[in-house]
Amino acid sequence: MNRNPLIPFALVAVIGIGLMFFLSIKGLGDMKEMAGEGKEEDKSGEVANASPEEIYKQNCISCHGENYEGGAGPALKGVGDKLGVDGIKDTIKNGRGAMPAGLVPDEKLDEMAKWVSEIK
Repeated sequence: MNRNPLIPFALVAVIGIGLMFFLSIKGLGDMKEMAGEGKEEDKSGEVANASPEEIYKQNCISCHGENYEGGAGPALKGVGDKLGVDGIKDTIKNGRGAMPAGLVPDEKLDEMAKWVSEIK
């Protein structure tokens, strides 16, 4: 009538170790997908077709605000009068202060700089 109390613990340990091996092998198979391989191609196609407003919503709105009023970054209203299109383009391309460089692809720099300079 006495049962061995170690048997349930041994079964749980064997099942746990087996599950770890299974999930490790599954993770190796999904490694490329989890690393985001292939997403850059899709993203570049999306950005190539994106309007300046869409690029702003994706990359800039968190710092410059929904209504261009500023926040962590400066307000964009009237920045075209201060910097001009070339200054804006240089800032977008190379960054300035806390603003990182390269948020807008090179093929969209002119269009984005023109759009930002027209914000009033």
